[in-house]
Amino acid sequence: MQIVKDHGPITGESIAEKLNLTRATLRPDLAILTMAGYLEARPRVGYFYTGKTGSQLLADKIKKIKVGDYQSIPVVVNENVSVYDAIVTMFLEDVGTLFVIDDESLLVGVLSRKDLLRASIGKQELTTIPVNIIMTRMPNIAVCYKDDPLIEVAEQLIEKQIDAMPVVRKTEKGYEVIGRITKTNMTKALVALAKDDLL
Repeated sequence: MQIVKDHGPITGESIAEKLNLTRATLRPDLAILTMAGYLEARPRVGYFYTGKTGSQLLADKIKKIKVGDYQSIPVVVNENVSVYDAIVTMFLEDVGTLFVIDDESLLVGVLSRKDLLRASIGKQELTTIPVNIIMTRMPNIAVCYKDDPLIEVAEQLIEKQIDAMPVVRKTEKGYEVIGRITKTNMTKALVALAKDDLL
C-alpha cells in the first residue's frame, strides 16, 4: 500500500517489480486491498490509494446495509382484538411491539409493551376493550421501507425512543406491513459487521 501511496497511479507490474515478485503472486493481495476499498484500480492507469481510513471504509460499508437485509417477520393483530388477546399474542410471540391492521390488512396502529401495561393498570375488563382504543394511530407511526438504509432507521429508533418499526409497502389504500426492524435486528447487523460477514 505504501508503494501505491508513494508512486500511484502505478501498474501491478511495476509494484511487483519493486517487490521482486511476479504479478501473479501479487494479484490476490491487490484484489483484497481493492475490494476492501483501500486501493482503486483503473484499466490502463493502474492502482492508486483512495485515501480512506479504516473508519471511513467501515462507515461506507454500514451505509450500504439495507433494511431488507435484516428485517424480520412482523407480528400483527387486528384492530378489533381485545387488549387481553394482544397481551397474550405479545407474550407467545416474544416480541415488544405489535402492529395493528384493519380488515384489509393495512397498518392502522402500533402497540408497545408500555401501551399494554398502561391499559392493564386499573380496573378495566381487558377482554372487552379493543386495542384500537389504546394503540398509537396513523399518522403518528414511524415506518420504513426495505430499501431504506439500516443506519437511518437506527437513528429514528433512537430519536423517537421506540423499540421497533414496521417495514411497509405503500399501496393505493395505505401501508401493508411486510416486516419489522427492531433493536435486535440492529444488534444482529452489528455482530455480522464485527465478524465481517457483511459484503
